[in-house]
Amino acid sequence: MQASSLKIDGAFEFTPRTFPDDRGVFVSPYQEAAFVEAVGHPLRVAQTNHSVSRAGTIRGIHYADVPPSQAKYVFCPRGSFIDVIVDIRVGSPTFGQWDAVLVTSQKCNAVYLAEGLGHAMIALEDDTTMNYLCSTVYTPSAEHGLTPLDPALDLPWPRELEFLLSEKDTAAPTLSEAYEAGVLPRYEDCLALYASLKA
Repeated sequence: MQASSLKIDGAFEFTPRTFPDDRGVFVSPYQEAAFVEAVGHPLRVAQTNHSVSRAGTIRGIHYADVPPSQAKYVFCPRGSFIDVIVDIRVGSPTFGQWDAVLVTSQKCNAVYLAEGLGHAMIALEDDTTMNYLCSTVYTPSAEHGLTPLDPALDLPWPRELEFLLSEKDTAAPTLSEAYEAGVLPRYEDCLALYASLKA
């Protein structure tokens, strides 16, 4: 398992070895030892999520209150998508910046994003499946979103695709609006949470 740090602190890409033969392929998308070595603590899994999307479907930008927020380990059993991590932690050195990873069923790679980061994706082909391991359960009252079409962020959505968004994501505020409203995670709170996970 190869682990690579992304440019946003707290985000990683994991790429496992694949074992193809005439029957198909075997792969382990999540391996605890490699994860702990890269991140510094085990991944507590409280919930797994599964979505299937048409080409052009954008999900996000989603995030949750800190604490406890929700860390995610995301991989692609079928199809392909661009996974985007946005640093929305007020006070972070990379606040307002993002990084993106092409996640595919052929490569079997995965993306991990720590608590307090914003998450979005776009499906590049029909029937793209996204599975993700979540560190906490979904709590509607603690969940928030930002518009993935925020022009100030200029996220890397392929312009040749027709975008499909939920009403909730379409109506979500921009990063600037959420900042002014005081609803974004604070970097200092995130750092305290990360330290507690490594204790």
